[in-house]
Amino acid sequence: MVDVGAFMFGFFETGFESLTLGNLIMIGIGLVLIYLAISKEMEPLLLLPIGFGAILANLPLTGLTENGGLLEIIFRYGIEWEVIPPLIFLGLGALTDFEPLLADPKTFLLGFAAQIGIFISLLLAILAGFSLPEACSIGIIGGADGPTTIYVTQKLAPHLLGGTAVAAYSYMAMVPLIQPPVIRVLTSLEERKIVMKPLRKISKQQKILFPIIVGIVSILFVPKAAPLIGMFMLGNLFRESGVVERLSKTAQNELMNILTIFLGIAVGSSMTAENFLKPSTLLIFAIGIIAFTACTATGIFFAKLMNLFLKEKINPLIGAAGVSAVPMSARVVQREAQKANPQNFLLMHAMGPNVAGVIGSAIVAGVFLGAIL
Repeated sequence: MVDVGAFMFGFFETGFESLTLGNLIMIGIGLVLIYLAISKEMEPLLLLPIGFGAILANLPLTGLTENGGLLEIIFRYGIEWEVIPPLIFLGLGALTDFEPLLADPKTFLLGFAAQIGIFISLLLAILAGFSLPEACSIGIIGGADGPTTIYVTQKLAPHLLGGTAVAAYSYMAMVPLIQPPVIRVLTSLEERKIVMKPLRKISKQQKILFPIIVGIVSILFVPKAAPLIGMFMLGNLFRESGVVERLSKTAQNELMNILTIFLGIAVGSSMTAENFLKPSTLLIFAIGIIAFTACTATGIFFAKLMNLFLKEKINPLIGAAGVSAVPMSARVVQREAQKANPQNFLLMHAMGPNVAGVIGSAIVAGVFLGAIL
């Protein structure tokens, strides 16, 4: 016999009765992320699906985040199986032009120097009480590279994924707010006025050889970086080869759009009240901003150090572009340079360390993974 009372209760059962204060807070955070994405246009392609994913993850009785639920499946196959971040690097590679870096190879050093800030932040996280794997996941935020942050965190400290991912993408969105004050404090007006010579032209052969050579050498040095570096260089080879235009356009557009949707939803699904509402989350955001600032500062300081040995001085502003926020930080450098000197055009010079920073942060990620796993 069917228990009519139980049937009627189940029929009329709603999620309202099961809502907790934590659920309500997380739904509010999701709404804030959606507001920032729509009204302030802060990384809307990611903050919008992350925000809505967080809302869905905190609606009770849906089964979305339970084993076999829609959000759990997206997270498991996309993030836990480490599929989405490397494939996003494939798209990023197809979107990246290495010509500014090849035209001025010394800017490679600026992209790598900026990653020193990651290690500074790692030490701060350890002093704050985080374990080494957790500290690595938090420190990598400073590289301003969302997919790398997600990739490292999922491997080393998956319980911190929601906090580190939201921090990384939030600070990427705030590049125009965070970097200018750091730049102005660390450089003089005369330094910001320095004009650099136009970059030389690069042959097609050099553009084709670069992703092949750098991919092989980088992976041999840091094997754990292979998924990110390998896909990044393959995407760039699609772009520069000139013979697979369909693949290049697909990687740049359709594939990137699909992956961005799934990445945002997957990150949002990890932002349950149980995972996110902890004191450690606030610490992650605090150390994350320090990490980002430290990476900007170390890039500038290294550019100044290089000027002690260079006959043709470089504008130290381009060191700030060594973080991986492509092309936002390069645009910030351009604007700051033109405020000091309206005839100064640093965008292409800044793109060199900017794209080098992507490689640098992926290599640092490989170093972390190789040291711990």
